[in-house]
Amino acid sequence: MDPTRLTAIPLFSDLSPEEARRLATFATETSAGEGQILMKQGDYSTELIAIEEGTAAVLRDGKRVASLHRGDLIGEMGLIERAPRNADVVATSPMRLLKLTHWEIRRMSEDTLDRIQKVIDDRRREGMADPAR
Repeated sequence: MDPTRLTAIPLFSDLSPEEARRLATFATETSAGEGQILMKQGDYSTELIAIEEGTAAVLRDGKRVASLHRGDLIGEMGLIERAPRNADVVATSPMRLLKLTHWEIRRMSEDTLDRIQKVIDDRRREGMADPAR
């Protein structure tokens, strides 16, 4: 994958060129059709997903609690904290997604892991704990 696609995601925009190349080597691209379930409530997190294109709905116990768009992350809290997902995430449009597994996350620099933790902390402060863990 071209590292510039990865650095176009806000969380990864400050990666060093070396770290961007390394992560891009391990990132996988996938697509999802409208209505496709991306994550299931109660499942354990094994990957972090960044939305490159498209939108998704976050449903907790069947009730819509958030909408996700280009640049948003899905699954970071559960991945970092090793907790079950607390919501379903369903594509509301065709999507292009970038995925990193827990193995790739372990290869990230401390600075990048700190930025992921900041996203988690910001969501908690806003009263919207990660919609999909």
